[in-house]
Amino acid sequence: MEDRTWQRIQKYTQLQGTSGQEANIAQAFRADLTPLVDEVSQNGLGGIFGVKNNQSTGPRVMFAAHMDEVGFMVKDILPTGTIQVVALGGWNPLAVSSQRFSLFTKNGIYPIVSASVSPHLLAKDQAITGLKIEDMIFDAGFVDQAEAYEFGVRPGDFIVPDTQTTMLANQKRVVSKAWDNRFGLVTLLEALTQLQGVATPNTLIMGANTQEEVGLRSATAGVEQMRPDIYFAVDSSAADDNRGAQSHQGKLDQGTLLRVYDPTLVTPVRLKEFLLSVAEDNHIPYQYFVSQGGTDAGAAQKALQGVPSVALGVASRYIHTHETVWSIADFESAQAFVVAIAKNLDQSNYELIMGK
Repeated sequence: MEDRTWQRIQKYTQLQGTSGQEANIAQAFRADLTPLVDEVSQNGLGGIFGVKNNQSTGPRVMFAAHMDEVGFMVKDILPTGTIQVVALGGWNPLAVSSQRFSLFTKNGIYPIVSASVSPHLLAKDQAITGLKIEDMIFDAGFVDQAEAYEFGVRPGDFIVPDTQTTMLANQKRVVSKAWDNRFGLVTLLEALTQLQGVATPNTLIMGANTQEEVGLRSATAGVEQMRPDIYFAVDSSAADDNRGAQSHQGKLDQGTLLRVYDPTLVTPVRLKEFLLSVAEDNHIPYQYFVSQGGTDAGAAQKALQGVPSVALGVASRYIHTHETVWSIADFESAQAFVVAIAKNLDQSNYELIMGK
């Protein structure tokens, strides 16, 4: 991996921004995107997209990541100074307690932790069952509600995971927060870097939506703004491979994902066949994936008069937590896949996909 790539990975995974609070990520992404494209556009929900124009006729091809990561929002401040929250995105409650976060307020950013019950306070053989996010509290050390207010804490403030990105011992895998979906941002920036000076047979649109984790909220706005002929969501999905089960999908080191189905989208048949031919012709490792969750592709397909859409990406362990483990080889396969699609999706292939 090149130093530039690793620095981008560290930069974007360590930036903090949950749904509705993506300004830090948007600012960095726009600055890195602008030199790689001919023009940059932004919409009212904060989505940012760069366009590489092409002089010849060809389809408008859009690749979109999403900027946000899972987090929390302040719901209420208790008399004790501790904080009740609502979740922004899906969390496993068992993965939340005793973790470090940052509390973003109008007066500054403060360290805060998710509370837990010490084993000394549990009755013998007592287990914590039925744990719910709404029952959890967060603790920034304020002595009471009044002090929290003095420091500027208010309902609606954001709480975002705080952790460092680390290369693991074998130099093949990484642990970080927010690989869902800073993976997409880094992948698109790396693809555009590789495509500098390359004339693709299409108008190439690459960028990122906001608020994906709270209901695919800005993907439709992005499609209506940029008006693509075909749409690729570039996202990270949940790996299920660490217990050795042979039937599970989403395995590390097995290549980029081709998501054929999720509850929001059935991948169009001709689009799937085109993608398979691109992967095989370019010797890019890939794996099929069926998901229980959706991506921005599900929202994009319903925009305009219907846009053929699919989700591409990688499988990563422990997504929607502080510590996601992911494969460098899979990331590189996904990046190569995006570049190969951009180079091969010409008017002829687009017409085949559309059945014209």
